[in-house]
Amino acid sequence: MKTIVITGTDKGIGYALCQKFLAEGHEVIATCYGACPHTHERMHGVALDLSRPESIVSCIQEISAFGKKIDIVINNAGILADEEETSVVAEKLRKTLEVNLIGTIDFTQRILPLLHEGAHIVNISSTAGSLGLVGKVSHFMGHYPAYKISKAALNMYTRTLALELKEQGVTVSSVHPGWVQTDMGGEEATLTPEQAADGIYQTAIDPPETGGFWHMGELLPW
Repeated sequence: MKTIVITGTDKGIGYALCQKFLAEGHEVIATCYGACPHTHERMHGVALDLSRPESIVSCIQEISAFGKKIDIVINNAGILADEEETSVVAEKLRKTLEVNLIGTIDFTQRILPLLHEGAHIVNISSTAGSLGLVGKVSHFMGHYPAYKISKAALNMYTRTLALELKEQGVTVSSVHPGWVQTDMGGEEATLTPEQAADGIYQTAIDPPETGGFWHMGELLPW
């Protein structure tokens, strides 16, 4: 049984990931923006607002108090603040980066001392943040630039953190979940949250080479 930390489990992919790891017999520390919508004997709910540094500190303190070494951290929590925009709006960019990048990095750096040897950090990214796919994926053309910027920057964090932790045996991965039927992905998306969670689970539980960008076991271009 592994101990897993998953952020943003209120709904969508995060909720499905929580259910998947519990079903597979693992212990889950699940962060929620509001009240956690689920309970389980092997699940511990912790409040987390990545836009508030004091919430991040409090969350890490609560996780540390459980006294468990963590095997997998899945940074799933994120926002889409500029869905209708086709150019950068500074206010929405700041809001997006505060959650998707700065808060996520702050949380991750603070949780590093709690990691088990051979741990795996999984950053939920998106092909929307792939520099190699800009203008080549029709679904992402021209829209939500702040979200794209945040995911491209998160991918760079994956690369730099992978180099930093390589000698410690900690794997760091970016994972594209696919186009998923969530509030962010919309009803026309091709994958259910459960299908996306299955793919993320396989990558998380069986760590690939560190510093990669993955989707369903396939390497993606940065």
